[in-house]
Parts: sequence; C-alpha cells; structure tokens
Amino acid sequence: MGERTLFLAWQDAQTRQWFPIGRLDADAERSEYRFRYTGGAEQAQKEVGFPWLLDFPEPRGNYCASELFPLFQNRVMSSSRPDFRDYLRSLDLPDNADPIEILTANGGHRATDSYEVFPKMAREPDGGFVCRFFLHGWRHVSEPAQERLERLEEDEQLHVALELTNPYDDNIAVQLQTTDYQMIGWAPRYLAPDLAAAEGRYEAHVARVNPMVHGAPLRQRFLIEMRCRWENYEPMSGHDYIPLIDLGLEGDIGPAPKLVLSD
Repeated sequence: MGERTLFLAWQDAQTRQWFPIGRLDADAERSEYRFRYTGGAEQAQKEVGFPWLLDFPEPRGNYCASELFPLFQNRVMSSSRPDFRDYLRSLDLPDNADPIEILTANGGHRATDSYEVFPKMAREPDGGFVCRFFLHGWRHVSEPAQERLERLEEDEQLHVALELTNPYDDNIAVQLQTTDYQMIGWAPRYLAPDLAAAEGRYEAHVARVNPMVHGAPLRQRFLIEMRCRWENYEPMSGHDYIPLIDLGLEGDIGPAPKLVLSD
C-alpha cells in the first residue's frame, strides 16, 4: 500500500478542545515508521499547556523506527485475542487488515488517555473525498434523539448541517441529523474545519451500527461515512498539520535536534 499518513489528536481535559498534535507516516511493507509533532502541538502547548509525550520528548524531533511505535501499537487489539475477527467486523474491516488500517478505522481511542488517531484526508483529482468517522457526542443529545438512535439502521441516509456559532469548536462544528431532523451527534471536532470547507451537497450515511455489548467501546457505536468535494482547497495542509521540524520555528521549543532513532 505504500506510505500512509495518520494524525494524532489530543483533547484538553479542561476546555474539551481538540488539537492535532502529531503526524505518523507509516510504510508497513518496508518497516519504516516516522513520527513528528505538528504545529498544532505548539499551539496546544501555548494555549492550554499540552505536555510533550514521554515517548517523544523533543518537540522538533524526527523519530524513526522499524516497528510501529508503542503509543500507536497499544491502540490496536492483539490478533491473538479470540474476539479479534468480531472486532474487525465492528470496524467494517476485512480479516487481513493491518495495524494502520485498524488505527484508521478505530480512531485509536483508549479509556486511559485523551488521544485519538485519524487518517489524512485525500482530495481526489475531481475534488471529491470520502471520510469515515465514529459519531461524536451522541450520548449528550436530547431524549427523542436518543430514542431515534436506537432505531438507526445501516445504510440509512443522514443530513449534514454546519454549526457556525458553536462555542467549543472555533465557531465551526459539523452536525449529523436523521432525515426526520433529529440531531444525533457531530463529526469529530478535529475534522470540522476541513469538512466545513467542502462545497456543494454533502452526502452522509450510517456505515455500521455496533450493538451495545459488554466491553465494547461506546465511542465506536455508530460509524458514519461522508462524501463531498473541495474546490481549490487542500485538506489538512495548514499550520496545525505541518511538522514542527519543517516549520523552522525557533524560541521556546529549542533548536532542531539530530535524527532520533527508536527500536
């Protein structure tokens, strides 16, 4: 499959604000993995005191390894578990999915920290794009919407609406509604600016509904697929997504270090 890019997002516990703070470039076939902090990490550090990760202590480090870094590997279920195939099905993945595909689909969420993983969205030559994400915020919607969620079905079409005055998302949030206009949740906050930049008609549907079973992550209940297009817009190319080492920043974060290798 060649090199694939994932971003690491972090949520501040006090403000509930999300920041894209790191970039993972992975080529599993060649056993090459690279992690770098992005401009969003510096922004998060300045605004809310983001703590640099223990595994990656140097903000402008260029971390390379021949195996997937533990920070990411620990977010992938072991293939030796008896429920591994059921888990892949809950993510709408084939039985031979590799760890990067799993991270792309599962969001990398763990109950013990405030990080999530999401793939770099690609703009097709015609401007179209497709992205998948698990519905956020569905546990906090109205009681009628909660009842409607219980009747949600796979392949069901959804409406997309932009909240331009949401106080928690830099005044932009992407809302999902049923065709009978029950607001059931949101797209992840860290995707909202790029999704909101789309032009024309949004298309969204329920890709999968995972049953409520003991031990199943609640965040992975409703898998949504969205389609739209961008005109003269390149997603995930702004300051927050550019590696700090490429921004050439100086000051509090110190000089650029030598290449850091990790086994």
